[in-house]
Amino acid sequence: MKDRDVPLTENTTAALTRTGLNRISQALSIFDASLRLAVCNRRYQEMFSFPDPYVTAGVSFEDTIRYMVCRGEYGHFDDIEGAVQARVQAARTFVPHYMERRRPNGRWVSVEGSPLAQGGWVTVYTDITEVKLQEELLRARSEELSGEVVAHAQRLALANRELAAANAMLDEARRELIEIEARTRMTTEMMPAHIAHVGRDLRYTYSNRRLNIVAPSRSPDIIGLTGHEALGPQTFAHISPALRRALAGEASVLEFTEEESGRRIRSAFTPDRQGDGPVNGVYILSTDVTAEAQAREVLMQTRKRELAAQLTSGLAHDFSNLLTIILGLQSRLSRADLPPGAGDLVHATLNAARRGGVLLDRIASISGRRELQIVPVRIADFISELRPLIGAALPDQITADLQIAPFAAPLLFDPGMLQDAILNLVLNARDAMKPKGGRMTLSIRPVRDIWLEVSVRDEGPGFTAEALERGLEPFFTTKGGEGSGLGLAMVYDRVKLAGGTLRLFNPPGGGAAITLRLPLRVVEDRAPAPGMVLLVEDNAEIRESIRAMLVALGHSVVESDSAEEALALMRLPCLTLVLSDIHLSGAMTGLDLAARFEADPEAPPVVLMTSSPPGDPRREAAAARGPLLIKPFDGLSLSGFLATLPKSTGGR
Repeated sequence: MKDRDVPLTENTTAALTRTGLNRISQALSIFDASLRLAVCNRRYQEMFSFPDPYVTAGVSFEDTIRYMVCRGEYGHFDDIEGAVQARVQAARTFVPHYMERRRPNGRWVSVEGSPLAQGGWVTVYTDITEVKLQEELLRARSEELSGEVVAHAQRLALANRELAAANAMLDEARRELIEIEARTRMTTEMMPAHIAHVGRDLRYTYSNRRLNIVAPSRSPDIIGLTGHEALGPQTFAHISPALRRALAGEASVLEFTEEESGRRIRSAFTPDRQGDGPVNGVYILSTDVTAEAQAREVLMQTRKRELAAQLTSGLAHDFSNLLTIILGLQSRLSRADLPPGAGDLVHATLNAARRGGVLLDRIASISGRRELQIVPVRIADFISELRPLIGAALPDQITADLQIAPFAAPLLFDPGMLQDAILNLVLNARDAMKPKGGRMTLSIRPVRDIWLEVSVRDEGPGFTAEALERGLEPFFTTKGGEGSGLGLAMVYDRVKLAGGTLRLFNPPGGGAAITLRLPLRVVEDRAPAPGMVLLVEDNAEIRESIRAMLVALGHSVVESDSAEEALALMRLPCLTLVLSDIHLSGAMTGLDLAARFEADPEAPPVVLMTSSPPGDPRREAAAARGPLLIKPFDGLSLSGFLATLPKSTGGR
């Protein structure tokens, strides 16, 4: 039969250990840190004639000693308990010891005790009766030898035995130190940090070979090198002052940027000093905190944005209300019989006020994600504002061809979002055609009465296969260090947020093209059926401006400056809609008013409006309950907003 490898189990190993211990001629016992027997061999029981309970694991050292004292193992004692406690207290010190004593039966035994690293100790008992008999025989037969020589020989034999015991303990201690050092090195080399020690000459005396974790371009083999040689002049210049302070006895922590890798590193410098003695060197712990630093910068920037939003929210609220008044007055002027040229001034004022609203929206977007502002927009007005921006963005060698389909009615979309998207695509086309130049074509047209299609085409080299596949991914760029890789990704995100699509392709005639499509929503020419509107607004000028807009749309208007007064008008006959601001004077808000109306099935619906910036808790709550009218707005925006309300909103 062939030999087979039989795996050792825990039980098999324990059985082999017991058999081996029982084969040795010396007695052995191991007591744990709590002074209870852990292991002993058969010779231990035979040597001291212990009953079985005293060689059972778990018996206390105190009970064992008491048994031996009572048997006279250590001689006669008047105070037996005192003798027991004296030996127990000596055992608790866990001090290495060697002794020889004569037992009551006349035999000699040597006792060698060694403490264990895990706690407790191991004791080996050796019967040295034969050695002692030889010494006695030597003493009896050495009449010709002087007593001094015999004494020296005996002392030498005892010293040799003690030396052998000490050597055994030193070997065990050396083995344990080697194991501890190996475990320590393994632990330090597994840490995601660089741990090192330098002497007073700033040469590395220890390193866990993890320097390339925090500085990838550096070699991990640095023992014997100076900090200047291992780290390079620039990095060493950062840490040199901290090293000097540590050699002077001052611990410190330093955070710096390693120029070659661009990583942010935090290093702790601890003086190597025993007690009040001199400093022998410096311990260094270095970690890569790049991700932490980046997160900290983001947090600080976010806090700045929140602070900016808090500082501007009050101003934005008041400015929005003023723009609402201006837009209302200008809308009324546009319907008046004006002299030649005045209509253009009114139109310019309206455009300026709308741009002010866009500016407010961008200021408010500092505090968080930008919201879509779907408003009625005349394409002709939109292009008139966009054309000069495109002209300013393109150099002389690039011409812009705008192909805009006619749209009879206003369309519903976010003009700020679409303007930013088009400008981003125009800038991409410009960069693609540099420096040769060429023609950039912008077209806006309806597609099957479903989509509003905006396309930007250039005469550049076209998209690569990788760009066509990954062009919409964040941080992907073909511009090298000049591009952030966020332009198309942001356009794609906003178009998808608006329910649209975005496509990149290379048209047959050459160049590149990007087409985005938004849902085509036409503002119907017919206004909602006129009804009676309860207008709740605590600012008299704003209330008057909005009332004029509603009247121009054919509605009858009942006014109120507080939620409490509006509640008294809840049962007003023929009331079809309540239009209320969120922030009102008095204890109740517009949200409270809406909740009271919604609790009554016979009450008309409530539509809320606000000039608060995005992020305001009341604005968020109002947007969650249904359509929200954002100030500032003009008559066209109000008409388009009311036209988009569900049919159940606007009458009982």
